[in-house]
Order: sequence, then C-alpha cells, then structure tokens
Amino acid sequence: MEPLSEQKCVMIIAGEASGDLHGSRLVTAMRKRDNALFFCGIGGQALKAAGVEILVDASELSVVGITEAFSKIPDLLKGLAVAKKTLKRLHPDLLILIDFPDFNLNVAALAKKLGIRVLYYISPQIWAWRPGRVKKIGKLVDHMAVILPFEEDFYRKHKIPVTFVGHPLLDSNFDYKKKAFENPDSDISVIGLLPGSRDREIARHLPIMLGAAQILFKRIKHVKFIISLAPGVKRKIVKEIVNKHKGAADFEMVSGNVKKIFERSRVVVAVSGTVTLESAISGTPMVIIYKVSPISYWLGRTMIQVKHIGLVNLITGKKIVPELLQDQASPIRIADTVFHMLDDASGLEKLRHELMQVKDALGGPGASQRVADIAIGMLYDA
Repeated sequence: MEPLSEQKCVMIIAGEASGDLHGSRLVTAMRKRDNALFFCGIGGQALKAAGVEILVDASELSVVGITEAFSKIPDLLKGLAVAKKTLKRLHPDLLILIDFPDFNLNVAALAKKLGIRVLYYISPQIWAWRPGRVKKIGKLVDHMAVILPFEEDFYRKHKIPVTFVGHPLLDSNFDYKKKAFENPDSDISVIGLLPGSRDREIARHLPIMLGAAQILFKRIKHVKFIISLAPGVKRKIVKEIVNKHKGAADFEMVSGNVKKIFERSRVVVAVSGTVTLESAISGTPMVIIYKVSPISYWLGRTMIQVKHIGLVNLITGKKIVPELLQDQASPIRIADTVFHMLDDASGLEKLRHELMQVKDALGGPGASQRVADIAIGMLYDA
C-alpha cells in the first residue's frame, strides 16, 4: 500500500510495547485532525489496529540489557535496512520516533540527510546515562515531545526545541476505588507481583518474586499473591515458572489491564519501568526491583548519571519507594522490605499521598492530543 499523491505521509517507529500503545493513541489523535493522513512504520498490534501499515513487527526488535542486545543484532539490522529503504522510497513528510534510541537515532540520521522533519516523542533516558547523546539529538531532531517534567528543563538547557506534553498514562482511566485501602482490617493481605512484559524479564524476576512470596507466606497469617500477566505474555510460560517454584503460598494469575492488580493490592513488587508510574498514579505502594546480566549491570553502572532508577523516585528527587537492584533483589530482601511496609499502616498511608503528588507532577490527561498538535504543525508549517 502506498500513499496517494495528495496524501501527507507519516512514518512512525515504536520498537517496544509501551511505545506501540502510545503511538497508536497519537495516530488516532492525528487522524481526528486530518483523516487523510497515510501512516507506515515499525510497531506492534496497537499501531496496526490504528491503521498504520506495519513494515516490521516491533516484537522482533525489542531487547532488555546491553549484552542481551547481541542476540537481536541480525533482526535489528534487518529492521534498520527496511526503515532506511522506506525513507528513501517514500520520503515521508514527517518521521515520528518513539523512545528506542539506538535504533531511532540511526534512522533519524538518514532522515536529516534527506531533509525529512523529525519529531521525537518520549525521550531516551539520556539524562540518566550516556548524556553525550544530547548533542546527537540536537543535530538530528527538530522537536522533542517529553513526558517527564524534568526533561523539559534538560533539553531547554541544551537549546533543543522541546515541549512537556504530560504523561500518556494519564489518558488511561486510573481513577478508581482502592479496595485494599478501604478495608485495612481485611483478613487477607493481597500482594501484587509484576515481573515485567518480556520473556527474559519474567524468567529473571519471577522466580525471585516467588521466593519472596514463600517467605512472606510463613510470616503473614493471611496473605495472597496476584501475578500480573502483561499483554502479550503467554500464561503457559508463567505457569511453568510458578509450578517449578510452587510451595504453600497462594498464587493467582491475572491477565490484561494491570489496573486489576492495583485495585486489589496493598503493596506490589514491580520490575522497574513504566508500570511503576502506573502504580504511583493508582496510589499503590510498591517495591521496585531489577536485575540484568552481570556484564550489563557493570557497564550500566559505569555510565549511569542519576542516584535512582525508579521513575517515581526520579520525579520526586528522593527515594520515596524502595529500590532493590541486582544482588539486593533477593527473595529475603524483598520479603523483609514488603513485610516492614505492611507492618507500618501510617507509613503506607503517607506513601500513598506522596504517590498522588507524583501523579500531579505528570501533567493532566491529553498527552496524545498535545503531541498531535505539534505533529500536525510540523506537517503543515513551512
């Protein structure tokens, strides 16, 4: 399928599941302003459902960690070749890049040579590590649309056109009653386990979470654990891991919207990432954990520029929720941390209020519409 001669053509690249979702909402918002737009690019099911002609499925490209990327090199090179060939053939009126920096900045370099305008939505975390890339972004990107409040100042300082559009998570419905906190004297303490959205993340983190659950089961009289199955995660894979580590603890697997987990949980144990912001928006206290390969961790520590890795702690500028990384992310440390949080009712309530402040800092709903305004302006402004 090709754009008609009178159609404006937009190429969009989202290499990960979260970017695919946010990109689909952006495409929908842009089509409300101009329903004749033609979209093509790299993404997943959400962008496809929004009417984007998918050239490469994002699931073939997604990776976690530095060393883990090596196994994906052939797929990444193939995806790059397709993206560059499409840029040359279609010469789109606008290129929209969503996160996925190493891949996307490579594509942006060709777009710059071809005179194609580039909008970058959802900034790479260059303020956390590899800050030297900001110079590259300044040369290759025409406008940054950022979703974290402190990112706007960062780019302004480097004289890069930028707009804080708010976080797209706020476009989702996270306003609901917290059942677990409405009934603090409930006989059962429910703990959510959020092991990630990729197979390797789950394989690395879920066994540790299950080990912590077994320890907590022995310490807390009435406790139940809910395991979140992120969209695209196969229940069979998670079930196999649970069966290998099954003990006396009570586990339930819940598919789909993570909102279901937050509604029922007093505390969640979550892999670092966007889901921790979802937890904050819902007012659910959390423990953030993360492990990667030892080499990835070592390389990451040599380049990281921030004190915290949790987005909640980065936004507040202080550690309001616990972070257990690498060797600290052990079953006993996780269990101890969760136990002490549950044992401190006033501390949990205070944390809930602090998490609501994080929600306020993320801006109001309408991120997709605000980015669409920028994109349409770039399409039609000379």
